[in-house]
Amino acid sequence: MKKTVSRRAFLKGGLAGTVAATTLLNSKSSEAAGSFEGYPEGMGVLVDLTRCVGCRSCEAACNLEQGLPEPAKPFDDYSVFDEIKHGEKRRTDETRYTVVNSYDVPGMEHPLFRKVQCNHCQEPACLTSCFVNAYTKTPEGAVIYNSKVCVGCRTCMVACPFYIPTFKYSSAFDPKIMKCIFCYDTRLKDGLPPACVEACPQEALTFGKRSDMIEAGRQRIKMNPDKYVDHIYGEHEVGGTAWMYLSSAPFDKVGFDTHVPKEPILNSVKDFLSIVPMVLTIWPGLFVGFHLLATRKDAAKKIEEEKKEVKS
Repeated sequence: MKKTVSRRAFLKGGLAGTVAATTLLNSKSSEAAGSFEGYPEGMGVLVDLTRCVGCRSCEAACNLEQGLPEPAKPFDDYSVFDEIKHGEKRRTDETRYTVVNSYDVPGMEHPLFRKVQCNHCQEPACLTSCFVNAYTKTPEGAVIYNSKVCVGCRTCMVACPFYIPTFKYSSAFDPKIMKCIFCYDTRLKDGLPPACVEACPQEALTFGKRSDMIEAGRQRIKMNPDKYVDHIYGEHEVGGTAWMYLSSAPFDKVGFDTHVPKEPILNSVKDFLSIVPMVLTIWPGLFVGFHLLATRKDAAKKIEEEKKEVKS
């Protein structure tokens, strides 16, 4: 005789499973947040805002390299610099992994242009916040993403201090986060620079070993103290990033968040992030419960029908 599962037994088992899964995931998050140290020998890019002319060649190169949709406006249409949405300048999304924005800085004769993309943190908050391990920090310095294991919880979007990962809403049944991957598959893993770096006609983007890029940035500041702010943005912010910036204007005047901590963001939010999987692990239990209850109902109905047939 087939053994049925009582409601009490189901709830008891589901609760035990949820607690066990939560404990395991919390342990994983805490351990990852405490032990992950990034890859100091990885590659990096030094972005010099004083050299960028806003040509958008980097946007076009990224679009081609990653096979992204054609933009609403062509890459030689500079009216995009005037676009403001919800009080903000252009941001990356599922159709574009990098954007260039223009900033009018008081006291400067011409605007400064800033390229925005995933900064590929040394200790990525997106990685540690993901309870299904959809993110990987490669030895080369890239933070890459595996859509095959993503469940679409979007915790990474909340965790990122730079608000870079975006969700592909056009494909609701195929959860996918969209962001720059440092051209890892087609270039970085073979030692080649990202497409945007190679396409820059002004050499505003310099690719190389991260430690070398830091030294190059310091040398530029030392040789031209009146030209640059004495700071490399990304050298220490949130524990350090692979993409770093030099600027002739205060960084907060060109759209940078100057209030992010110097230490990895996970040090301050890991307790919160360890709670998130607790909510997510309830979902599988609920789905299993619905399935068991539906199956049991169908089985009971079938038995009743068989009894009626026997009587008749």
